[in-house]
Amino acid sequence: MFSNRAYLNKESEEIVDTSKPLTVTSCGYYRIDSGRLTTERPNGRKDYQLLYVASGKAHFFVDGSMRNVSKGSMVLFRPDEAQMYYYYSQDLPEVYWVHFTGSQVEELLARYGLPDRENVFEAGSSPDYQRLLRQMIQELQLRRVNFEEMLAMLLRHIFLLINRYFCEGQKASNSVIDEIEKATDFFNENYNRRISVEQYARDCHMSACWFIKTFKEITKMTPMQYIVSLRITNAMNLLDNTNYSISRIASAVGYDNALYFSRLFHKHTGLSPSEYKNRER
Repeated sequence: MFSNRAYLNKESEEIVDTSKPLTVTSCGYYRIDSGRLTTERPNGRKDYQLLYVASGKAHFFVDGSMRNVSKGSMVLFRPDEAQMYYYYSQDLPEVYWVHFTGSQVEELLARYGLPDRENVFEAGSSPDYQRLLRQMIQELQLRRVNFEEMLAMLLRHIFLLINRYFCEGQKASNSVIDEIEKATDFFNENYNRRISVEQYARDCHMSACWFIKTFKEITKMTPMQYIVSLRITNAMNLLDNTNYSISRIASAVGYDNALYFSRLFHKHTGLSPSEYKNRER
């Protein structure tokens, strides 16, 4: 199991703070590749929690029954709601989570149209969610100037993306969404290889122009931007969890030129690969 977590105060402490409109108190990421992870809070917590299933599948006990929650779905728990969920390695789950509190939380949730009666809802599989959640973890770990304000802004950005998905992302037909999901699966499995978006479209009997346009309408980025996002995200994981050289990591995520990779990494994260690896934790 791999985890990357950050806390405003003491680890696992519940914080209820109504002195500010919105405060992020903790956030993190779990990837379960062995064993299982169980969370059972029959009485819930006093704060709010939003979870995003980025890959694989997780199991949540909601509304009196167990539900399989797949990638692209989110789960929202309000204060005092029972929280019972389970991650198993055979499902290959990758899940991000964030706890938050504040005087205007319910107003914000209503403004952005998040469900008030359902815990589980579809939010789409845009890499923007992962990018923003990773940025939140880093902000809370590094605690740079005005980090609490930045965290609140990043969470509101996620709320906005959810609302945009509700308003725009669900307009596409199921068959179109299936095609784009098949493409994202292919890119996830092959991001470290040389990929021609045009060739992929031809192989799937699609117009390259239509595919790129439709992919962007649904994911809010072009296919190549999606691929680059996957490469940078996986490079971060390697920097966090291995002692590989920068050139080896560049090659592992699909770049033959380590200098080009380093420039691209800096453009997307604001840090060079070396700075990211040696950053204050």
